[in-house]
Amino acid sequence: MLGTTLPTPLYGLYRERIGFSELIVTVVFAVYAVGVITALLAAGDFSDVLGRRPVLLCALALAALSAVCFLCEGGLPLLYTGRVLSGFSAGLLSGTGTAAVLELAPPGRHARAGLAATAANMGGLGLGPLLSGALAAYAPWPLRLPFLVHLVLLAAAAAVVGRLPETVRRAVPRPPLRPQGMTVPPEVRGVFAPCALAAFAGFALLGLFTAVAPAFLGETLGERNLAAVGAVVFSVFCASTCGQLLLGRVGTRRALPLGALVLVAGLLLVGAALLLESLPVLLLGAVTGGLGQGLAFRAGLTAVGSTAPDTHRGATISAFFVVAYVGISVPVVGVGALAAALGVRAAGMIFAGCAALFVAAVGAALWRRPPASS
Repeated sequence: MLGTTLPTPLYGLYRERIGFSELIVTVVFAVYAVGVITALLAAGDFSDVLGRRPVLLCALALAALSAVCFLCEGGLPLLYTGRVLSGFSAGLLSGTGTAAVLELAPPGRHARAGLAATAANMGGLGLGPLLSGALAAYAPWPLRLPFLVHLVLLAAAAAVVGRLPETVRRAVPRPPLRPQGMTVPPEVRGVFAPCALAAFAGFALLGLFTAVAPAFLGETLGERNLAAVGAVVFSVFCASTCGQLLLGRVGTRRALPLGALVLVAGLLLVGAALLLESLPVLLLGAVTGGLGQGLAFRAGLTAVGSTAPDTHRGATISAFFVVAYVGISVPVVGVGALAAALGVRAAGMIFAGCAALFVAAVGAALWRRPPASS
């Protein structure tokens, strides 16, 4: 997951080297999300048939190919290809990895396993910008070294995955592999819908920081240090991981509406930071919004994963991530289009206001009718 956000602080360097607009930056980011969604829809249940380990190894191989594309980058075509491959990797990994962690947990430890899975997702996404920003600012080869380090980490991950026990019993004869689309069993739908809406809202904030934070910091706040850019993006995902830790104290039913409320506060702070051109307020908005996103995301994923039947758990969790990644991509492209017409500052303020209204509506609905417990 670290590799999927590795290019975030580097987009400014690519803009200088290749020459493209902020809208293209968001399109490059959205291409990644399209790859994620395609993999989830086409192969979201493949691990239920083939087993978790083969699909995890395939995801790591696709991530390595993505890193090679960035190492050989000579223009936009390879950037697009690298991001699509990264999206395929994340799409295979997110649902399959989460299902594997839940299934490898001993009896009575599923809540802790859910935390481990979501923390790995959010922690990896946060470490990507932190690593590449620091390497680009203080080490040689700013557009090469981060991806060389990533390849080394992928090799270590593949060695670990190769030793994992398989948790899926393969049927004989093996069922045909066919794209299943959005597979949500009927008994899960009452829990799935509100949880997925909360995930959509939270991932929209993550998409804003991941795709356009460098432009916000550079053009609006005058912060050009790539390590600082990476640290700001990291703070969102770090806060998300911390928010997930609160679930045990809050409880799943209350965590969804409470997370939405905290997320609204974070979005309003982000809008205020752009209005006031204040980096401290932006950091406060990042941390607040991340806390709310993490709380709601873990609650939703835990509820969906524990309610799904064993034979469709991978596919159901993949469908949950589809909705989340629609949230991380579509609104961000809208911000890029607005930035081209109105400027980055105005686009960010409009996004923050619209997203706050949407999240407030979702939170109010969840408060009135929280999802039923498994």
